[in-house]
Amino acid sequence: MPRIIIAGTSEVSRAQLSRLLTASGFNVFRLCASEGELRRTLNECEDGIVLVSGFQPEDISADFGDSFQFLLIGRPETLSACESPGVFKLAYPCPGSAVLGAVEMLTQLHYMRLPHRSDGDRALVEEAKRLLMHREGIDEPTAHRRMQVYAMRHGIKMTDYAAQLLQGGSNDV
Repeated sequence: MPRIIIAGTSEVSRAQLSRLLTASGFNVFRLCASEGELRRTLNECEDGIVLVSGFQPEDISADFGDSFQFLLIGRPETLSACESPGVFKLAYPCPGSAVLGAVEMLTQLHYMRLPHRSDGDRALVEEAKRLLMHREGIDEPTAHRRMQVYAMRHGIKMTDYAAQLLQGGSNDV
């Protein structure tokens, strides 16, 4: 399931969205109160879904749109001010079922965009992440990002790098 990040200026809105999604079986990764906090969170993550309320996500979606799906929830005048084609829009007020339907659709789009790894490759990457987490004392998103950056910089697949880590062939991260 993709990481879901809720960003908005209203603490009440963030809490309501989080409760709605959590009650429906979605895993909310983080709540962000500002654009700066959202940018820091997106830099930590590989990909996911971002629900935004209270500010325009156009600059952020331009920077992170290749990896994240964005849903702007707002009043009609707020939605019309957002001209980014990569931002999905949902007019507020809206029923919870509309929010859940939009998140469900974005989840499907998320999975369609992901590279498909075999179960064996996925297990290999997860095992290598656990090794890094233990060895470096870092959390899962940080371990994943370090592996991803290393693989991209060296022009290798992440699964190949994971295999190197598990064989003890690379101490660089």
